[in-house]
Amino acid sequence: MRLVGPAGEQVGIVRIDDALRLARESDLDLVEVAPMARPPVAKLMDYGKFKYEAAQKARESRRNQTNTVIKEMKLRPKIDSHDYETKKGHVVRFLKAGDKVKITIMFRGREQSRPELGFNLLKKLAEDVVEDGFIESAPKQDGRNMLMVLSPTRKKTEAKVEVEAAKAAKAAIRAAAAEEAHRLEAELRAASVAAAHPKKKRGPADNMDPDIDL
Repeated sequence: MRLVGPAGEQVGIVRIDDALRLARESDLDLVEVAPMARPPVAKLMDYGKFKYEAAQKARESRRNQTNTVIKEMKLRPKIDSHDYETKKGHVVRFLKAGDKVKITIMFRGREQSRPELGFNLLKKLAEDVVEDGFIESAPKQDGRNMLMVLSPTRKKTEAKVEVEAAKAAKAAIRAAAAEEAHRLEAELRAASVAAAHPKKKRGPADNMDPDIDL
């Protein structure tokens, strides 16, 4: 077998007995890492430590992995402009949130003989949302329906960060507006009190003793 040392160094091609002896002398395990190779490849390692590190990496990968969510939006081939704008808004919102969107065009009756209506509608929608998403799966017929999948241009994690930043900015604006309202309210109260109790102007006679004859 071809033996690899614990630091990744090439030991060379050795007999299994010699590889086992080297493992015992190094207090390490002999692990076959490429059994299908010719000759097979084995490595000297601490197998317990190897398994622990592999498990740690797997957990870290799962923790960092974002779950892909696929939303669905259904349209009719002859959808009116108001409904189209409403559903397009939903698609944009999904894409901005980092989710994929499956667009389904539902054909009924004679509409099934006009597949170009669905194709043109899907093409128009893709062009209208091009800033937030792109076509991952091109339009295709699926029974009575026509399907297309749009993917977000930004990753879900990036979209989430932007959404949180927008929320924080709105909260800051609301807090500033509330503080300004409180300040104006305090000023109005002070002005009202001042108007109700005007200060009397003091004249020269105010400072004289009334019992003193001039």
